Amino acid sequence: MENFSANKSHSPTKSLRKLLWVVLTAAIAIGGFMIANGTDVSTKKVYTVEFEKAVALIKKYEGMHKNHPTLIGYGHQVIAGDKYKRRANLTLAQADELLRDDLSKLCARYRSFGQDSLLLAALAYNCGIGTVARSSVYKNLQAGNRNIESAYLAHSKSRGKTLSQLKRRRQEELDSLFSPTLIPSPLTAAI
Repeated sequence: MENFSANKSHSPTKSLRKLLWVVLTAAIAIGGFMIANGTDVSTKKVYTVEFEKAVALIKKYEGMHKNHPTLIGYGHQVIAGDKYKRRANLTLAQADELLRDDLSKLCARYRSFGQDSLLLAALAYNCGIGTVARSSVYKNLQAGNRNIESAYLAHSKSRGKTLSQLKRRRQEELDSLFSPTLIPSPLTAAI
């Protein structure tokens, strides 16, 4: 009887097909396991590391609002037509989902700013989109001026007084979410 393994040639195409088959089978098995356990893989959103940093910062400085007249969750401003009513006491999961939804919408609003969209979204989450639109941070970034540190830190005041906790928040946002040098997108890097 012939020894087939000694005469068998290993082509890169066959090896790649076999590897692809193993990966695909594993993915289907894991996906089926997740669906069977109540995790809907198709609707699960995946966020970037930077987005997760912004979420953590907002949670840290906002805290959970309970029985607040206008804010719920992690600082969501209740408006007409919202899913939740004023003074609603949300679960941690509901508050997290609402925060991510709000922050995603703000990021989409500032999408034209590329890598700076998350920084502007974090500022708008706390100060409001009107304040951001009138800010020198917004105007400088729009003009291509990346020297915004002092302008960003100026958003540490409430009623004319600088608040130390707000200043720490702004500094931490700036340190975590802003790169003073413009990082080219993959599309512009290839050009």
